[in-house]
Amino acid sequence: MIKKHATLKQAEDIPFLDGRLLVALPGMGDPRFEHAVVFVCVHSPEGAMGLIINKPAAELKLSDLAEQLNLSDAENADRHLAQVHLGGPVEHGRGFVLHSPDYEGGAHTMNVSPEFGMTATLDILADIASGEGPAQALLMLGYAGWGPGQLEAELRDNAWLICDAAPKLVFGTADEDKWHATLASIGIDARMLSGASGSA
Repeated sequence: MIKKHATLKQAEDIPFLDGRLLVALPGMGDPRFEHAVVFVCVHSPEGAMGLIINKPAAELKLSDLAEQLNLSDAENADRHLAQVHLGGPVEHGRGFVLHSPDYEGGAHTMNVSPEFGMTATLDILADIASGEGPAQALLMLGYAGWGPGQLEAELRDNAWLICDAAPKLVFGTADEDKWHATLASIGIDARMLSGASGSA
């Protein structure tokens, strides 16, 4: 099976990256994205929006946000979706749930790809608490955003590698292992990467 991924030189040939992963390379220069793996939800000429999938909010659980989110059954939701993640540096007060495609929240759900949906409404948290939510899900606070041409420029500067998103990698891999596992999925040994990598 051929693994689909892209290096910097290939990136300019890929029009949009919706439903794919960005893997931060060492030396990208932004500590907020150190060792980050980002699921791209939207990518168009107007810019891009994604969710970091491997940065847990230390010791923060969904039940801790119950009052802020007006969620009455957060303790039960914790049994299904305990860990809260930091989805990116933009709008930390907004919540996003990246999930398997078995959940449909109407106009509030974006079908990013055949294997992933993204919902940004409190209804999904209530459904998760009642056992009617998606089979697999990650809750993020905040998101990563890029203006027109910004992500393309970062790809040209060797800030990111691109690879396919697989549910097992996104939902079934421990947060601390996702960066290495994503690189391994495209045949790259993280130990061989240099923090000073640049354009050849």
